[in-house]
Amino acid sequence: MDALSDDEDGDGTGAQGDIQPVGHDYVEEVRNDDGKVIRFHCKLCECSFNDPNAKDMHLKGRRHRLQYKKKVNPDLPVEIKPSNRARKLLEVKLRKQKQKSVLKRQQEDEQHWHLEMRRYEEDMYWRRMEDEQLYWVEMRHRMAPPPLMGRPSIPVPPLLPVRRPDSPDDRHIMAKHSAIYPVEEELQAVQRIVSHSERALKLVSDSLLEKEACAADDDNNDVTDKLSESQARVLKGVMRVGILAKGLLLRGDRNVQLILLAAKKPTTSLLRTVAEQLPKQLVTFSEDQYEVQVHPEEANIVIFSSKEPKMQVTITLTSPVMREDPVPNMEKASEKDPPDVLSRTKCLEYLASLRHAKWFQARANGLQTCVIIIRVLRDLCQRVPTWGKMPDWAMELLVEKAISSASGPLSPGEALRRVLECIATGILLPDGPGLLDPCEKGQTDALGSMSKQAREDVTASAQHALRLLAFRQIHKVLGMGSLPVSKAGARNRKRRRDGSDAGEGEADGKKDKKDDSHIP
Repeated sequence: MDALSDDEDGDGTGAQGDIQPVGHDYVEEVRNDDGKVIRFHCKLCECSFNDPNAKDMHLKGRRHRLQYKKKVNPDLPVEIKPSNRARKLLEVKLRKQKQKSVLKRQQEDEQHWHLEMRRYEEDMYWRRMEDEQLYWVEMRHRMAPPPLMGRPSIPVPPLLPVRRPDSPDDRHIMAKHSAIYPVEEELQAVQRIVSHSERALKLVSDSLLEKEACAADDDNNDVTDKLSESQARVLKGVMRVGILAKGLLLRGDRNVQLILLAAKKPTTSLLRTVAEQLPKQLVTFSEDQYEVQVHPEEANIVIFSSKEPKMQVTITLTSPVMREDPVPNMEKASEKDPPDVLSRTKCLEYLASLRHAKWFQARANGLQTCVIIIRVLRDLCQRVPTWGKMPDWAMELLVEKAISSASGPLSPGEALRRVLECIATGILLPDGPGLLDPCEKGQTDALGSMSKQAREDVTASAQHALRLLAFRQIHKVLGMGSLPVSKAGARNRKRRRDGSDAGEGEADGKKDKKDDSHIP
């Protein structure tokens, strides 16, 4: 039985050619009386076998090597033979790892495919954008619109639509946009007075900080060490809001707005202090002459420039502390508030305009043709009294919702038509869906200031404007003269009709006459 077990042990390991036999000295030869070897005996394993081949297999076997490692050489490497349970667990583990690797490979292949598709779509998009940019370079030489003015720290995206604006509506809208865009002198004047106002306000803030530090030093020398500079500042910062921050300036706009944020609730005394120090600080770095007026009832300061074109900056004073919920006990609240605190309603309006500017920069500035359409509609609101009743913020929300909800990029003509369609379907009416203000916590209607009659008038006007667009009379909606037919359109009609130049001119005249006859 020992020899049989040794043979089985040797068969399991003897096939490995790289295993060297060990422990020859511990295998003894057992001889008979005649001196003939009758068997072999291993003193390490306490087993015997008769066949010399079995002896070699035993010396290479796992059982013998384990005994040799245990009793002679502990450093001998011996492969541990797993049990049946361990072998099954290992097989299950390997099977799961294989399944995971296959699943992971499939996921990687799918991600790689999506990545390749995205790269392909981006390549196609940028290739199309390059073609459009070449076209717009030529168009800009004709119209020459100056670069958009936005906040210096926030780059304004280029207004390059995906589709080539070769339709008559697109050409009329871009021509109108070029006509209502501020000239270079106006943009430079706005930039100059705004930068001077911001720099002067920073100097005023530094001056107030020095006064606070001196007063605290007189009372307690350790106070200035404990308070940091940011905590001690009365004026926290100045922000651009309104048409200046949104980049919606039109030709003729002379008033822009800044918001001055205070650390505590703003007071009339603080407003007058800032107004008194502004002229002194402006003289220190600017040779321009400025006039400063203070309006405590409006919680603002107005700076007027003397150079042509004359501009003005309205600086409104507010604080985020004004948004805190009022204390139920009004007596305690009146004790805490300063006696000359500014109007809470005005301060909350200014904070709302700051939220509107941030929302516009995040949502509307990145949409193609959105800023163009808002400028065109702002001009419409200034020309037509019916549209002037619509709040600016509601109009900006409506244009952004209409353009962002489209299935793809829109040309200027398509974007204007889509906005007018939204208004014409009754979105402004009291029983319509309405416009929720995304910058307010509660459900606030952005059209709350419009009366019922004003909503109906704007809806009817949008329906009439759509009829004018349908009869190719967009120039009447924009308040401009009709542009001549493009050469490309004339060539297309000539190839289609195969007529002479004179006949083509007569046909154009008849067509224009037919269009005029459809004007309601």
